[in-house]
Amino acid sequence: MSGPFPINFLRFGWIDAADVLLVTVLLYQLYKLLRGSVALNVALGLISFYVLYLLVKATGMELLTKILGQFMSVGVLASIILFQQEIRRFLLSVGKATALERMRGWTWGRPAEAAPLSVGPFVEAAKSLSNKYTGALICFAQASDLTSFAESGDRLDAEISKRLLLSIFNKTSPLHDGAVIVAGGRLQAARCILPVSENPDVPASLGLRHRAAIGLSEITDAVVLVVSEETGAMSLVRHGEVHRNLATAELRARLNEWLLSSAGRPAAVPAKSEAAA
Repeated sequence: MSGPFPINFLRFGWIDAADVLLVTVLLYQLYKLLRGSVALNVALGLISFYVLYLLVKATGMELLTKILGQFMSVGVLASIILFQQEIRRFLLSVGKATALERMRGWTWGRPAEAAPLSVGPFVEAAKSLSNKYTGALICFAQASDLTSFAESGDRLDAEISKRLLLSIFNKTSPLHDGAVIVAGGRLQAARCILPVSENPDVPASLGLRHRAAIGLSEITDAVVLVVSEETGAMSLVRHGEVHRNLATAELRARLNEWLLSSAGRPAAVPAKSEAAA
């Protein structure tokens, strides 16, 4: 007898239990890596395609099975191409982490609770920058991990304050050119490089800052605050959609709704109707 749980011809031993547990941990880590991004939808599409292939094969449809089988034969290579950013981010995190950090990152325990986020400093800083026609780009991380984008800039890990934001986006500051990433209730990095959207439907009136904000929001669930250097207009970008020309009160309301409510706290102010694009 190979194990303690014999079920007719099936014998489930401790090695089998460890095998199932490791696969479960691997799938959980894969979900954590992809959640909140477009890559998760792509992964679900590939899984659906594989299930369809199994059903077609089981029903004996030989022609369709051969056609789908050709796609499945290059599945590994296609996955590497489709998920190259996620794979790169995962390998970077493994390579740079210490043994203790790796163990902590692969545990099932609840992560440490992030410091509460106050939208006040961001709203006040955006208002001041808008009045001075100074451009700004602030990214608020949610479920998606923005570590790879933070590593493209200068690490800060600083407490949030209006004066620090104004200092970063001052036109004479070496950190003003790029985006600020906010995660875990802190300013994680500045001068970060974001992917620029290639959507042909983006209005020509939107500059590079807005296109970078749209590009990040298309592949993650991040909320991005943009202050236009040309017009001084304040905008929010979420899920690839731009909410332009927001007044201070509306900017505060939307940040409260999208950030505070998503963190498990009720929004302080209900959002107003969307500004005209």
